Amino acid sequence: MNIEQISSQFQTRLLNLNDIDCIYRLCCSNPIFYQYHPPFVTKESIAEIFTALPPNKTLADKFFFGFFQNSQLLAIMDLVSSYPDTDTVYIGLFMIDCSFQNKGIGSAIIQKCIAFFKSLGYSKIRLASDCNNPQSNTFWEKNQFIVLFSKQNYLVREYTINPQ
Repeated sequence: MNIEQISSQFQTRLLNLNDIDCIYRLCCSNPIFYQYHPPFVTKESIAEIFTALPPNKTLADKFFFGFFQNSQLLAIMDLVSSYPDTDTVYIGLFMIDCSFQNKGIGSAIIQKCIAFFKSLGYSKIRLASDCNNPQSNTFWEKNQFIVLFSKQNYLVREYTINPQ
């Protein structure tokens, strides 16, 4: 998966440990997320994202990348390809810098991702959102991710990619 091809509007690239400071700033700008998903972010917890995987997946299936505009990190996405099945991409984390929220940027990024995943042959995108986080749930509903089921304090959501 060549994530640099996701968007012509934003620069996309894989993140690495040298990016922890800018990832940390972006995450710190989102206290509402951590209100519903404690504990609050640390640089150590960000470092763990680089290797966190669901069962039976390898680092070859994982992509932790950023969306940049004029070298400023606007958003981060952590995804796993072909999970939980071969037709599905799983978004483990998607977060936008607070100063860029409510401007349509997040939805624009998600629409670019949907088109990109479709071009790779995926038919579904799945994620989990915190049950009680109104900001997150409103965003995913607006972007047509439907609730499949709830599990513990999470809503498992899915977007079905139109094959046309």
